[in-house]
Amino acid sequence: MKKFHTLSVLLGSGLLVYLLHHIGLGPLWQQLQLLGWWLLPLIAIQAVAEGLHVLGWRRCLARDHQQLSLWHIFQIHMAGFALNYLTPTAQVGGEVTKGTLLSLPGSGTQAASGVIIGKLADALSFLLFVSAGSILTLVHTRLPRGLLAALMVGSGLLAAGICGFLWLQRHGKLGGLVRWLGDRHVGGRRLLHASRYLSQIDTELKHFYHQRPGDLLIAIGWHMAASTIGLVQTTIFVYALKGRIMLVAACGAWFLASWFDLLAFAVPMRIGISEGARLVAFKAVGLEAVMGLTYGVTLRLEQIFWALFGLASYALLIRSKRPTQ
Repeated sequence: MKKFHTLSVLLGSGLLVYLLHHIGLGPLWQQLQLLGWWLLPLIAIQAVAEGLHVLGWRRCLARDHQQLSLWHIFQIHMAGFALNYLTPTAQVGGEVTKGTLLSLPGSGTQAASGVIIGKLADALSFLLFVSAGSILTLVHTRLPRGLLAALMVGSGLLAAGICGFLWLQRHGKLGGLVRWLGDRHVGGRRLLHASRYLSQIDTELKHFYHQRPGDLLIAIGWHMAASTIGLVQTTIFVYALKGRIMLVAACGAWFLASWFDLLAFAVPMRIGISEGARLVAFKAVGLEAVMGLTYGVTLRLEQIFWALFGLASYALLIRSKRPTQ
């Protein structure tokens, strides 16, 4: 996995350098200057999206964790975002951190199940929202057949994976393999301990899906609402550079670029891929390639800002969890 992450970063960095060379630093800088102070609201509006994600995640938490303040849950959410974004852990390290920061005394399995359900709700909502929007967008755009086929196949595999993950959670089978090995005394005490812990998590997951199915649907709704902020953000960006509202083009560009993002979740920071996806998406809807690259750079700046905020939140949370002398 480490070699995969290293190779992904190298290839992504190479792609980014190629894109910068292909478009040219001069035109890119001109677009950024034209954007000017619009950069600030483009960064700030992401706080609304993250707040909506927090409302969705809160519906997936145990009752005791739901009593925590929204600000506290928001800080935990952003700490997880920062570690997912900045570390090569394929979106896992941040989720583990969220579970650790969320757990109250004696509630470790409840915290873990809340993180697992929350991740599924977020992924499922994004897949549904982006896939539906991208299919509608394809009516007005033209993508190379090979690229379109790759996107369709990749989305199908991802959907199958998410649905399989949902099935495992609903039926308490997430730790099935570990329990099977533990029953046969494979792996010693460590595996046996892991088997018992996963069994407790499976019990929490089954309880949630049987007792609170409506909360999952509400969580998906909140996450979808958060995704609409991306449409607003892209519309503002296009308006800032074009001087007029181009809603169809802006929404189409966002849907197509996000479709690429779906399939690149394991690449650290999506370096190079994020910028390239927006360049292709903007061209596909009839906008200039340099605008797409500029938007990719703008989003990169926004993500770095909120990742730094997340790191600061993580430091404050860790400090508050230390026992007083």
